[in-house]
Amino acid sequence: MRTEVCERFGIEFPLFAFSHCRDVVAAVTNAGGLGVLGAVAYTPERLEEELRWIDDHVGGRPYGVDVLVPGRIDESAERAGRGDGGLDTMLAAIPAEHWTFLTGLFDKYGVPLPDFEKAKRSNARGGTQVTKEGAGELIDVSLAHPIRLIASALGTPPPVMVEKAKAAGIPVAALVGTAEHARRQVAAGVDLVVAQGGEAGGHTGEISTMVLVPEVVDTVAPVPVLAAGGIATGRQMAAAMALGASGVWCGSVWLTTEEAETSPPVKAKMLAATSRDTVRSRSRTGKPARQLRSAWTEEWDGPASPGPLGMPLQMIVAEGAMRQITKVAESGNPGAQELANYFVGQCVGLMNTVKPARQVVYDMVEEFTDAVDRLNALTAGD
Repeated sequence: MRTEVCERFGIEFPLFAFSHCRDVVAAVTNAGGLGVLGAVAYTPERLEEELRWIDDHVGGRPYGVDVLVPGRIDESAERAGRGDGGLDTMLAAIPAEHWTFLTGLFDKYGVPLPDFEKAKRSNARGGTQVTKEGAGELIDVSLAHPIRLIASALGTPPPVMVEKAKAAGIPVAALVGTAEHARRQVAAGVDLVVAQGGEAGGHTGEISTMVLVPEVVDTVAPVPVLAAGGIATGRQMAAAMALGASGVWCGSVWLTTEEAETSPPVKAKMLAATSRDTVRSRSRTGKPARQLRSAWTEEWDGPASPGPLGMPLQMIVAEGAMRQITKVAESGNPGAQELANYFVGQCVGLMNTVKPARQVVYDMVEEFTDAVDRLNALTAGD
C-alpha cells in the first residue's frame, strides 16, 4: 500500500494507532503502521521513561506522540500552570459539593474510599500538564526522541509547538471535528489533519465520520487527511480512502488487544458491548468525551449531580476516583464494576475478540484488500 502518508512517514500501511499503552504503540509500528503514544497528563519524567522504552523496542521504525493542548481550560488551571498559586490554586477552584457528591457515590455503590487528599494533589499535578506551559514541557521531551510525528488534540497547536517541531523536521498533526477547525489548523501550520467523527472514543464533536471526512478533505486539500472515528475494520478503512482520506487513525480498536493495559473488568465490558453502549459525557475530563455507558456516567449526568466541572478540574475529581474504582473492580466488587468505564468509540460493538495488536493490523489490511477487490470487480466490465 503506497499512499502519500506511507511515503512521508516511511510506513507500509497508512494506519495510525493512537494508544496510551507503549506496548501497543511499539507493536503497531513494528507491524508496519505508525503507533502514536497518547501523553495525556503525563509528567515529563513519565513521558521520558515511556519514550525511552519505545525507542528500545521499535528498532528505529517510525512512531509519534500525541500531546493534549486544549484551546480553553479553566482559568484557575491556567494560573496554576503559570505558577500563580500552584496546585493549591487549582484545588481551591473545586467546589466542596463535588467532593461530597463523589464521597456519596462511593458509599452508594459500596466502594472503599481512597486517600482523597493524596489523590487530589497527585491529580492536580497531572492537571497542570494540560496547560500550555505543562504541554510545552512534554513537547520538549518528545522532540528529544526520534519521533516522526507530533499531534495536538483538542485545539489549535500553540505556535511554540509548531515552531519547535518544524525546526526539528517533525510533521505536526491535529485532530478536528469540523471543517472550520481544519481551516484553523492548517493556517496554524499543521501538516496532517485527522478528521475525527463523533463515533470516536474520547473527545469528539457531533459530526459523523462519513460526513466529516469528505468535507475536511475538500476544505484543506492538498494537505493530507486521516479519517478517524469508529474505524476498526479493513472495510471501514477502504471506505475512508474512498472518501478521500490518505489513511486512518484508530484508537478504540487497540483497547481489547492482548497488549492493552485496559483493566480486565472494563475489557470484559467492551467485549460484551454493542455500539449503543457508549455515551458522550463530560464526567471524566470536563469536555464531551465518548466512553462506555456505566453507573459513573449516569450518576454524573443525573439530576442529583452538581454537574461536571471544566477541564482539567473534572479530571482532578474523576481520575483519582476512577483509579480506585478500577482497582476495586478487579477484586470483584460489584458496585465498582457497575461504575467502571473507559473511553471508547461506537466501534466497540465490533471489538468482540482479543488479539495481538500486530494481528489486528494484518487483519485490517487483508480486509481492506478484499474490500478494494470487490469494488474493482464492480467496474471490471466497463
